[in-house]
Amino acid sequence: MDLGIAGRRAAVAGASSGLGLASAKALAAAGVRVVICGRDRTRVEEAAKSVGDDCIGLVHDVGSAEGGARFVAAAREALGGVDILVPNAGGPPPGNFESIDVDLYQPAIDLNLLSTVGMCKAAVPAMQAQGWGRVVAITSVVVRQPSASLILSNTARSGVTAFLKTVATEVAKDGVTVNTVQPGIHATDRMTRLYGPEPDAVALGIPAGVVGDPDDFGKVVAFLCGEPAKFVTGVHLQVDGGAYPGLL
Repeated sequence: MDLGIAGRRAAVAGASSGLGLASAKALAAAGVRVVICGRDRTRVEEAAKSVGDDCIGLVHDVGSAEGGARFVAAAREALGGVDILVPNAGGPPPGNFESIDVDLYQPAIDLNLLSTVGMCKAAVPAMQAQGWGRVVAITSVVVRQPSASLILSNTARSGVTAFLKTVATEVAKDGVTVNTVQPGIHATDRMTRLYGPEPDAVALGIPAGVVGDPDDFGKVVAFLCGEPAKFVTGVHLQVDGGAYPGLL
């Protein structure tokens, strides 16, 4: 399918590995000019080479509103503008109500909520002015069904979901769509840390019987950035192999 976005310019955060990297690759395959970021120079440069098509790798920490805004500013300078924004950041430490101290909540909120706020504040007004833009944030299926062992992620990502839903309704009239994609268990480094190198999909409650392929996930992100998805906004799409059992 031709997504109709060849030549567009994308900033993909947290893309030195995992789902961010897979999203950058899918956008590049659709003809988009891509800037990615990560905190480690070697990993970012290697990731940029794997994306190809003149992908630009920048060293930025998007763990705060200020860091997110700086990344967007740098991407705009590198590309001459940003038409597509993919907010993404690593997950906070695992733990539950008993084990997580109060002082760990603010860093999690900075990482998974305020960083996205900063990126959107830096990118969306220019999208509105030009009458076209896409924001597709990578969050987590824990927004729909909180995980007992991921209380920080449950809390911060629920906040960013509400923020983005609100923004979506405000900017839709300007040709800007805002959506989130909520991954379940995929074959990424974080999932390996949480569930081990070969997680049992059935034991983890995945009806599909396998863990997710990051490349497939990236193609979902790219689709939501494309012209065929221009009437899709304010949507929070779980990609989890059927693990989420709810109706809504």
